[in-house]
Amino acid sequence: MNDFRLKVFQSVAKNLSFTKASQELFISQPAITKHIQELETAYQARLFDRQGGKIALTQAGKLLLEHCERILEEYKRLEYEMHLLHNEYTGELKLGASTTVAQYVLPLLLGSFISKFPQVSLSLLSGNTREVEVALQEHRIDLGLVEGVCRTQGLRYTPFLRDELVTVVYTGSRLDVPEELTPEELTRFPLVLRERGSGTLDVIEQALGNHGIKLSALHVLMYLGSTESIKLFLENADCLGIVSVRSISKELAAGTFRIVEIKDTPMLRDFCFVRLQGQEEGLPQAFMQFAAHHSRRLC
Repeated sequence: MNDFRLKVFQSVAKNLSFTKASQELFISQPAITKHIQELETAYQARLFDRQGGKIALTQAGKLLLEHCERILEEYKRLEYEMHLLHNEYTGELKLGASTTVAQYVLPLLLGSFISKFPQVSLSLLSGNTREVEVALQEHRIDLGLVEGVCRTQGLRYTPFLRDELVTVVYTGSRLDVPEELTPEELTRFPLVLRERGSGTLDVIEQALGNHGIKLSALHVLMYLGSTESIKLFLENADCLGIVSVRSISKELAAGTFRIVEIKDTPMLRDFCFVRLQGQEEGLPQAFMQFAAHHSRRLC
């Protein structure tokens, strides 16, 4: 029902590229140009400055973008609430999830959600916690699921599921690692960790900080962008890794990894839903309620 031209304009404005907007919306670039020209004619104002191969929003474009985001959000809410009159869930829901959540938590939920609500168009963006928060602030997603202990101003966090980070070693490693280490002893062993910006690294930093140990004191061989990369690295290098216990359940059962306890250093965190402040309803709220109802399956 909503004006598709506004969606086209929003995509061009966010990407600052007609080509990327075309790819994002799955329509031709001439069609993108036509929609923008129609808006410029309707408002008698140029929306983009074109300089060489680059474009930038004009003052009129910035004003339209500000209103456009509110209008499209209201259209989503209207569509959701109208269908609720018939106990139906329909519309588009764009989720964003940090890597660990996207790989080891969400797959169990998404299949059930799609089966129960087939009229909902669902998409998922995956990145580290910081990337998901930025996507939310830029209105590229409707709801985020993140890990970690840091909080960004202007966002609202709702705890969803408890998780634990554990230190692990490959059972085929040549390292002589005891069953338990003190935090100080951990600094003597080579490590592979998640990249900066990840919620996992935030938790590690806080837990070790409670013992007066900084990340810079660790002997880090590599920072990698996913838990799966860390697991493969551990199988081919003599070092320790720190990962979510959810990510290695199969490896622990098979005996390919073992946990090394870090004395008096619990590394606990909550997986959280994250929304923009003031957004309380619509499909994001429906998904949160569905996930909370099914959270026992994830424990």
